Amino acid sequence: MKTNAQAVVIGGGLVGCSILYHLAKLGWTDVVLLERDELTSGSTWHAAANIHGLHDSTNISRIQHYTMNLYKELEAETGQGCGVFQPGSLYLAQTQEREHQLRLQEAKARYYGMNFHEVTLDEARALHPLANFDDIRCIMFEPDGGNVDPSGVTQAYAAGARQLGAQIERFCPVTATTQQPDGSWIVATPKGDIHTQWVVNAAGLWGREVAALAGITLPLQPTEHQYFVTETMPEVADLGWRLPSIADRDGEYYLRQEGNGLLIGAYEKDVRFWAEDGTPPDFGHELFADDLERIMDNVMRAMDRVPAAAEAGVKRVINGPMIWSPDSNALYGPVPELRNYFCCTGIIPGFSQSGGLGLLSAQWIIDGEPQYDMFAWDLARFGDWADKRFTKARVADQYAHRFSIHFPNEERSAGRPVRVRPAYEMQKDMGGVFGLNCGWEHPLWFADAPGAVETNGFTRQNWFEPVAREVQMLRDRAGVIDISNFANYEVSGPGAAAWLDQVLANHMPTQVGRSCLTPLIGVRGGIAGDFTVTKTAEDRFMMIGSGMAERYHQRFFNAVPLPEGTQFVNKTDEICGFNVAGPQSRALLQRLTNADLSTQAFRFMRSQTIKVAGVTCHAIRVSFTGDLGWELHCAADDQVRLYTALLDAARAVDGGPVGSRALGALRIEKGYGSWGREYSPEYWPQEVALERLVKTDKDFLNKAAFIAIKDNAPRERLSIFEVDAVHRADASGGEPIFLPNGTPVGRVTSGAYGASVGKSLALGFVKDGTAKAGDTVDIFILGKPHRATLLAAPPFDPDGERLRA
Repeated sequence: MKTNAQAVVIGGGLVGCSILYHLAKLGWTDVVLLERDELTSGSTWHAAANIHGLHDSTNISRIQHYTMNLYKELEAETGQGCGVFQPGSLYLAQTQEREHQLRLQEAKARYYGMNFHEVTLDEARALHPLANFDDIRCIMFEPDGGNVDPSGVTQAYAAGARQLGAQIERFCPVTATTQQPDGSWIVATPKGDIHTQWVVNAAGLWGREVAALAGITLPLQPTEHQYFVTETMPEVADLGWRLPSIADRDGEYYLRQEGNGLLIGAYEKDVRFWAEDGTPPDFGHELFADDLERIMDNVMRAMDRVPAAAEAGVKRVINGPMIWSPDSNALYGPVPELRNYFCCTGIIPGFSQSGGLGLLSAQWIIDGEPQYDMFAWDLARFGDWADKRFTKARVADQYAHRFSIHFPNEERSAGRPVRVRPAYEMQKDMGGVFGLNCGWEHPLWFADAPGAVETNGFTRQNWFEPVAREVQMLRDRAGVIDISNFANYEVSGPGAAAWLDQVLANHMPTQVGRSCLTPLIGVRGGIAGDFTVTKTAEDRFMMIGSGMAERYHQRFFNAVPLPEGTQFVNKTDEICGFNVAGPQSRALLQRLTNADLSTQAFRFMRSQTIKVAGVTCHAIRVSFTGDLGWELHCAADDQVRLYTALLDAARAVDGGPVGSRALGALRIEKGYGSWGREYSPEYWPQEVALERLVKTDKDFLNKAAFIAIKDNAPRERLSIFEVDAVHRADASGGEPIFLPNGTPVGRVTSGAYGASVGKSLALGFVKDGTAKAGDTVDIFILGKPHRATLLAAPPFDPDGERLRA
């Protein structure tokens, strides 16, 4: 066995073998995989192994499409069969909402060149003559859908990796992972130790246990999951062709041909956890006792769909474990608190995603960043707040609602609240309806009375009117927005300015009381973050960033060593903030402070420490609303006192509380981008109009990557559109954009109704040179074309007069 390796992959299931193969494929051939038992042990061997390409997330669709195309290439490359069957998949819509979802996915498929299209009921009956489609509104067909052989695919990855020089050690459990002072690792096994630069935890059902060896706690929880295979059915055997699979997600089951019978599986409401205190070390190819009664409601719906199945006997039942994250997405990426420790665990539809996950993992390890923005899967989206209680509650909800539609802006309540600010109860009593942001409860909008529950859907919901009123109130008078979910950092000491200059792309403020906006540049030259940095003292800076990206950005901060005597402190937990904005915001605040807030005394992008209603605040004249406004940052213990005073003063000018849904609409009216939507490592600064904030006359993190792309013409440009919301539905993000002649040219990143300008608006990217100001395009909201006009400028205050008033 090797004693040194570039990377050690722990776990010989589907994903571990894919990562090993892709590491070797990208040139890292001095790599080894350690498997505690036999390859495919755990959850790989008993998977249903269905494959499909489309997903609500664009980038996940991309990696699933890559995976589906890879299997036949693997067969040709290695000679190992993958058992690929691709008779196609039929996606059924019983409800209008499911029809909206499928039509939107069909539009996305056309944009990305994937094969996914509508078929008539008669065409569906010809493809699957055993199924009853009488109650179906809409059917989409994916010709490449199907299934693979779990063992065959895993062995093909392993064979491909070995051919490239990688080594696989079976029956070799890992007993310790110990980081060395230089950042490398010693991986201990009964067969000896391996010194490696990278540890990759792809241990599947044992992901928690392997992580614990390095002192990491992962929010994962296994459940039982059942499917069964029928005896031979003459109706299937006599057909002469293979039936397409059926995805009837409204019916909450899946169904496909297996041999000359059918395989039927379900995600039932009666969830059963397994191994809550740890996966047994000797578990391997075992299954649980059959319990078909638990999924019988789902099975009966499947048999109503294919009546012949009701007459067939059960050949075998598979009841095995799956391991879930709190949102059912993978926990993927380098652990921010450690050097060179990578995770890829908690994968549910592994056979649709294994190739893409392997490729992107290898890219991240070797190149420092994957080609796609995968923050939705980045393990950094969870922190210590995602404890065992929260994880179990969310996993139960995810399992039971596996096939439910995840609507735009939907906030699920399971496991909440986790973290609350002092003003939480006060906001609840005011009618606050809350969302979850990095574990924090924050008000989305304010109902007329406490206890309101928001509805969900693709069209405008019960929060549309309240949010519109909040937008109009702030634009006409004033609003108070809780921004405590923003990330808040302090950098202090003699090297503070130098360190910030090395990390961030803009010049740092040199005068106390000055602020700047600055991008953070990613490994490939894109936008990895955007921050407001304020100099609060000669050797102290405040830095405000995206709250959901705290752990994500920690990787970048860790990449630049702090100078001696300099401190970096995350103060998000101890600082709360409010944005007071609108044309009456100055008058509102002037009631509460003796500080001079006039334009000359307190200019835009300036800051002061002032007393507001007796509370010490760091006030910055900036506002994400694009309106006249101030951010006020105070100690968390003072939040309720400050909030009470601000709301009392707001009422005097007919203002009031404003939630984050309205803030989203306000920033879109102004054309402001947001990290994770318009700002992403995938987008270059010149594509999002941030290149002016990147200063090449100094050194900063990943400067060379920016220099390499800075003179490139934009591939696409961030644009703003006015949309004809004919179906009372606004864009939310992900909708494809086509020219009227059907040519695909872009996609939406954010959308909202701009109540103060009376327009449905969308921010999005269009390919450079395909559309200009004044041109009309079709944005596929609800999967239907909605005529939109590309605007020359944001509809609210395009010259910034209100902002600087």
